[in-house]
Amino acid sequence: MRWFETPTFNFVGNRKTAYIVSGILMIASITAIVSKGLQYGIDFKGGSEFVYKFSEPVNTVELRSLLTEPLGSAPEIKLFGSDVEVLIRTDNANTKEEVKVLIEDVFEAELPGITYESESGNYISPRFGDDLRSGALQSVIYAIAIIFIYILFRFRNWTFSAGAVAALVHDVTITLGIFTVLNEFVSFSLLIDQNIIAAFLTIVGYSLNDTVVVFDRIRENSIVHKGMEYLPMINKSLNDTLSRTVITSVTTLFVVLVLFIFGGEVLKGLSFALIIGVVLGTYSSLFVASPLVLELDKRTRKTK
Repeated sequence: MRWFETPTFNFVGNRKTAYIVSGILMIASITAIVSKGLQYGIDFKGGSEFVYKFSEPVNTVELRSLLTEPLGSAPEIKLFGSDVEVLIRTDNANTKEEVKVLIEDVFEAELPGITYESESGNYISPRFGDDLRSGALQSVIYAIAIIFIYILFRFRNWTFSAGAVAALVHDVTITLGIFTVLNEFVSFSLLIDQNIIAAFLTIVGYSLNDTVVVFDRIRENSIVHKGMEYLPMINKSLNDTLSRTVITSVTTLFVVLVLFIFGGEVLKGLSFALIIGVVLGTYSSLFVASPLVLELDKRTRKTK
């Protein structure tokens, strides 16, 4: 780690390459979201959920495959508390009783010799899901608006607010795009539910924390090094905080990786979102937020 003691990386000088990378990722993410639509869980679409206890462990991937055709879409299936208890969530629009019959018919036909008992069953109406979806969207928008105002008051400069919010939108949009694309290809659920919304708000907080640390150093350096031009000063600030940024990101990444590997099916989607968020948050604080502050500052000076 000695190369972090006095780093002199030209982050801002390579900003155009970063813009291209971010632009490609943003366009690909927005295209995926628009073409496929966001993949909501039953929290936001309505549906039924059941918990079953089996006489022996069952394969959740195989069970999802068996239930997909009878239910009309791939259900969300997770181990629930132990390896013989399974949570099944489906957006099938039939009544809870009708869905239960469909599921248990599959158990009888496809799982011979394995007994089961239903431990619980709930129905979530589509209207409740609409209200929840609207509330979740508003919470993310309000969080970003409050962050813009907070950064504006803290740094007395709207370019810092714009840079920070652009980085947050960048991180959340790309994470949503990755979820939309990978949902059909991974063995665990990446449907957007309340856990994932909580993960997105955590990503917003993590990304903002990293960005504010860099902005604080830019403000300090602008006072200490008054004669220095803006571009090298931002580069110096990014290098000054690089050790802290990398160590914080790596240690946080270790924690969420452990959560992803050992946290069980219920937490895989949430921990996967956090893994992407930590990586993107670190990238955007170095290559998106601060370079955008530089660009906006240059444009502002030209118009004066």
